[in-house]
Amino acid sequence: MNIKAGLDPLLYPDEAIDHIEGQSAAPVTLMEYGDFECPSCFQAHGALKVMLPHFAGDLRFVFRHFPLREVHPHAELAAEAAEAAGAQGKFWPMYELLFANQHHLKEKHLLDYAAQIGLDLPRYQNEMNDHVYLQRVQEHMQGGRRLGLRSTPAFYVNGVFTDVSFGLQHLREAIDRVLAA
Repeated sequence: MNIKAGLDPLLYPDEAIDHIEGQSAAPVTLMEYGDFECPSCFQAHGALKVMLPHFAGDLRFVFRHFPLREVHPHAELAAEAAEAAGAQGKFWPMYELLFANQHHLKEKHLLDYAAQIGLDLPRYQNEMNDHVYLQRVQEHMQGGRRLGLRSTPAFYVNGVFTDVSFGLQHLREAIDRVLAA
Protein backbone atom coordinates (compact mmCIF):
# COMPACT_ATOMS: atom_id res chain seq x y z
CA MET A 1 0.00 0.00 0.00
CA ASN A 2 1.30 3.43 -0.89
CA ILE A 3 0.16 5.44 2.12
CA LYS A 4 2.52 8.33 2.82
CA ALA A 5 4.87 8.06 5.76
CA GLY A 6 4.05 10.21 8.76
CA LEU A 7 0.27 9.88 8.52
CA ASP A 8 -1.87 9.13 11.54
CA PRO A 9 -1.68 5.37 12.26
CA LEU A 10 -5.49 5.34 12.12
CA LEU A 11 -5.23 5.75 8.35
CA TYR A 12 -3.48 2.39 7.96
CA PRO A 13 -5.94 -0.48 7.52
CA ASP A 14 -5.68 -3.27 10.04
CA GLU A 15 -6.14 -6.63 8.31
CA ALA A 16 -7.14 -8.22 11.64
CA ILE A 17 -10.14 -6.00 12.39
CA ASP A 18 -11.00 -3.87 9.35
CA HIS A 19 -13.44 -4.91 6.64
CA ILE A 20 -11.45 -4.88 3.41
CA GLU A 21 -12.30 -5.72 -0.19
CA GLY A 22 -9.42 -6.02 -2.64
CA GLN A 23 -5.77 -6.99 -2.53
CA SER A 24 -3.39 -5.58 0.09
CA ALA A 25 -0.86 -4.95 -2.72
CA ALA A 26 -3.28 -2.63 -4.56
CA PRO A 27 -1.65 0.76 -5.21
CA VAL A 28 -4.72 2.63 -3.90
CA THR A 29 -6.45 2.18 -0.56
CA LEU A 30 -9.84 3.85 -0.29
CA MET A 31 -11.09 4.12 3.29
CA GLU A 32 -14.62 5.22 4.12
CA TYR A 33 -16.04 6.19 7.47
CA GLY A 34 -19.75 5.66 6.94
CA ASP A 35 -23.19 5.42 8.50
CA PHE A 36 -25.78 2.90 7.27
CA GLU A 37 -28.65 5.34 7.88
CA CYS A 38 -27.03 8.35 6.18
CA PRO A 39 -28.61 9.40 2.85
CA SER A 40 -25.27 10.72 1.57
CA CYS A 41 -23.61 7.39 2.43
CA PHE A 42 -26.36 5.66 0.48
CA GLN A 43 -25.54 7.80 -2.55
CA ALA A 44 -21.84 7.11 -2.10
CA HIS A 45 -22.59 3.39 -1.83
CA GLY A 46 -24.28 3.48 -5.24
CA ALA A 47 -21.30 5.29 -6.76
CA LEU A 48 -18.86 2.85 -5.15
CA LYS A 49 -20.72 -0.10 -6.66
CA VAL A 50 -19.77 1.34 -10.08
CA MET A 51 -16.35 2.69 -9.15
CA LEU A 52 -14.85 -0.30 -7.32
CA PRO A 53 -15.14 -2.75 -10.25
CA HIS A 54 -13.75 -0.05 -12.56
CA PHE A 55 -10.55 0.08 -10.49
CA ALA A 56 -10.43 -3.69 -9.84
CA GLY A 57 -6.94 -4.84 -8.97
CA ASP A 58 -5.73 -1.26 -8.42
CA LEU A 59 -7.88 -0.48 -5.41
CA ARG A 60 -8.80 -1.93 -2.08
CA PHE A 61 -11.73 -0.63 -0.10
CA VAL A 62 -11.91 -0.35 3.69
CA PHE A 63 -15.15 0.43 5.51
CA ARG A 64 -15.26 1.77 9.06
CA HIS A 65 -18.29 2.76 11.11
CA PHE A 66 -19.13 6.34 11.98
CA PRO A 67 -22.81 6.27 12.97
CA LEU A 68 -24.17 9.75 13.58
CA ARG A 69 -26.43 8.74 16.47
CA GLU A 70 -27.86 12.23 16.98
CA VAL A 71 -29.50 12.27 13.53
CA HIS A 72 -29.60 8.57 12.65
CA PRO A 73 -31.01 6.70 15.67
CA HIS A 74 -30.70 3.21 14.11
CA ALA A 75 -27.22 3.57 12.63
CA GLU A 76 -25.24 2.34 15.63
CA LEU A 77 -27.34 -0.82 16.01
CA ALA A 78 -27.01 -1.42 12.26
CA ALA A 79 -23.23 -1.11 12.62
CA GLU A 80 -23.33 -3.67 15.44
CA ALA A 81 -25.36 -6.00 13.19
CA ALA A 82 -22.77 -5.61 10.43
CA GLU A 83 -20.02 -6.51 12.90
CA ALA A 84 -21.98 -9.53 14.14
CA ALA A 85 -22.34 -10.64 10.52
CA GLY A 86 -18.63 -10.02 10.01
CA ALA A 87 -17.84 -12.34 12.91
CA GLN A 88 -19.57 -15.05 10.88
CA GLY A 89 -17.74 -14.12 7.67
CA LYS A 90 -20.68 -12.20 6.16
CA PHE A 91 -19.90 -8.54 6.69
CA TRP A 92 -20.20 -7.58 3.01
CA PRO A 93 -23.58 -9.28 2.41
CA MET A 94 -24.94 -7.53 5.52
CA TYR A 95 -23.36 -4.23 4.41
CA GLU A 96 -25.25 -4.54 1.10
CA LEU A 97 -28.57 -5.35 2.80
CA LEU A 98 -28.25 -2.49 5.27
CA PHE A 99 -27.74 0.05 2.51
CA ALA A 100 -30.44 -1.53 0.33
CA ASN A 101 -32.91 -1.24 3.22
CA GLN A 102 -31.67 1.98 4.76
CA HIS A 103 -35.13 3.06 5.96
CA HIS A 104 -35.72 -0.24 7.77
CA LEU A 105 -32.97 -0.63 10.36
CA LYS A 106 -34.91 -1.48 13.51
CA GLU A 107 -33.95 -4.55 15.52
CA LYS A 108 -36.64 -6.76 13.91
CA HIS A 109 -35.43 -5.80 10.43
CA LEU A 110 -31.81 -6.52 11.32
CA LEU A 111 -32.81 -10.00 12.50
CA ASP A 112 -34.58 -10.58 9.15
CA TYR A 113 -31.42 -9.56 7.29
CA ALA A 114 -29.32 -11.86 9.46
CA ALA A 115 -31.64 -14.73 8.47
CA GLN A 116 -31.53 -13.73 4.78
CA ILE A 117 -27.74 -14.00 4.65
CA GLY A 118 -27.71 -17.28 6.54
CA LEU A 119 -26.24 -16.29 9.88
CA ASP A 120 -26.36 -18.60 12.88
CA LEU A 121 -29.36 -16.80 14.38
CA PRO A 122 -29.01 -17.90 18.03
CA ARG A 123 -25.38 -16.72 17.97
CA TYR A 124 -26.35 -13.47 16.22
CA GLN A 125 -29.16 -12.77 18.73
CA ASN A 126 -26.95 -13.50 21.74
CA GLU A 127 -24.18 -11.23 20.43
CA MET A 128 -26.63 -8.44 19.62
CA ASN A 129 -28.38 -8.74 23.01
CA ASP A 130 -25.00 -8.57 24.75
CA HIS A 131 -23.76 -5.74 22.45
CA VAL A 132 -20.59 -7.76 21.83
CA TYR A 133 -19.51 -5.50 18.95
CA LEU A 134 -20.52 -2.12 20.36
CA GLN A 135 -16.97 -1.46 21.56
CA ARG A 136 -15.55 -2.03 18.06
CA VAL A 137 -18.13 0.36 16.57
CA GLN A 138 -17.32 2.94 19.23
CA GLU A 139 -13.57 2.52 18.57
CA HIS A 140 -14.22 3.33 14.89
CA MET A 141 -16.19 6.39 15.99
CA GLN A 142 -13.44 7.53 18.38
CA GLY A 143 -10.88 7.11 15.62
CA GLY A 144 -13.01 9.16 13.25
CA ARG A 145 -13.41 11.90 15.84
CA ARG A 146 -9.63 11.86 16.41
CA LEU A 147 -9.25 12.46 12.68
CA GLY A 148 -11.63 15.43 13.02
CA LEU A 149 -14.63 13.89 11.27
CA ARG A 150 -18.06 15.40 11.86
CA SER A 151 -20.05 14.06 8.93
CA THR A 152 -20.38 11.09 6.63
CA PRO A 153 -19.34 9.77 4.26
CA ALA A 154 -15.69 10.60 4.89
CA PHE A 155 -13.17 9.20 2.43
CA TYR A 156 -9.40 8.83 2.49
CA VAL A 157 -7.41 7.94 -0.61
CA ASN A 158 -4.07 6.47 0.48
CA GLY A 159 -4.49 8.25 3.79
CA VAL A 160 -5.36 11.66 2.34
CA PHE A 161 -8.81 13.09 3.11
CA THR A 162 -10.87 13.57 -0.06
CA ASP A 163 -13.75 16.02 0.18
CA VAL A 164 -16.81 14.66 -1.62
CA SER A 165 -19.24 17.30 -0.37
CA PHE A 166 -19.45 18.72 -3.91
CA GLY A 167 -19.76 15.36 -5.62
CA LEU A 168 -18.29 11.91 -5.74
CA GLN A 169 -16.46 12.76 -8.97
CA HIS A 170 -13.77 14.20 -6.66
CA LEU A 171 -13.21 10.73 -5.28
CA ARG A 172 -12.69 9.20 -8.71
CA GLU A 173 -10.34 12.05 -9.65
CA ALA A 174 -8.30 11.52 -6.47
CA ILE A 175 -7.95 7.81 -7.28
CA ASP A 176 -6.99 8.61 -10.88
CA ARG A 177 -4.31 11.06 -9.66
CA VAL A 178 -2.75 8.43 -7.39
CA LEU A 179 -2.73 5.87 -10.19
CA ALA A 180 -1.18 8.35 -12.64
CA ALA A 181 1.62 9.32 -10.22
